[in-house]
Amino acid sequence: MTRRRFFAPPGAFTRDIVRLDVDEARYLREVLRLKVGDQVYVFNGQGKEFQCTVDEARRDSSLLKVVSQVEPARPESPLQLTLAVALLKGEKFDLAVQKATELGVIAIKPVTTKLADIRLRDQSDAKKRVARWQRIALEAAKQSGRSVVPEVGEPVSFGQCVTEAPAFSVRLMFSERDGGPLLPAINRLARPVEKVTALVGSEGGWTDEEINLARDSGWEIITMGGRTLRAETAAIVVTTLLQHLLGDLE
Repeated sequence: MTRRRFFAPPGAFTRDIVRLDVDEARYLREVLRLKVGDQVYVFNGQGKEFQCTVDEARRDSSLLKVVSQVEPARPESPLQLTLAVALLKGEKFDLAVQKATELGVIAIKPVTTKLADIRLRDQSDAKKRVARWQRIALEAAKQSGRSVVPEVGEPVSFGQCVTEAPAFSVRLMFSERDGGPLLPAINRLARPVEKVTALVGSEGGWTDEEINLARDSGWEIITMGGRTLRAETAAIVVTTLLQHLLGDLE
């Protein structure tokens, strides 16, 4: 039977009781119409999942009794993949967040670039967008059976992204030009590879200055085939390929 899964952050757990927030409680009561004693599962977004029973079901909150910790519905990839994506217009970034989460990334980093058509108005605009993306990541994690919800950070500049990326992570920048093929680059890596940061975008392409800065900062420039992909398509393709070559997507 498919697990009836709910999310609750670690702070919602008190000994053997977990409290669901308003949205999760409403889904439990009004959509699934669960009652006291029914079995459910709760994941905390940080890799843990618990079998629970409904102890109290109210419209604005629900209390669940923790029965035991269980293995998550789906295993996490051994590859800790961070996807850095140039900001995209409309719902394109939403799609990238959703699909990257389903494919197993551990973090998503929005990046502002020189040729991107989108610009953030102010800090409030950035926070609203991040909150939306985090909700999309949560729903995608729930749907795909993950117990980890990827962190979606606040947008950073291209310079910050490429110069502040951890040196112990393999850093790959995907570009429509001036790069080499992916497979030879992967084959040159010492195994096992645990951490990868992949940079994808932007809708307007990369400038020469951006490519040179990335290369000078230790990133390998990767060019895939002769076709130009939309940025949101590239984000999905890159994640899929890296999970196949280095993760658990067989």
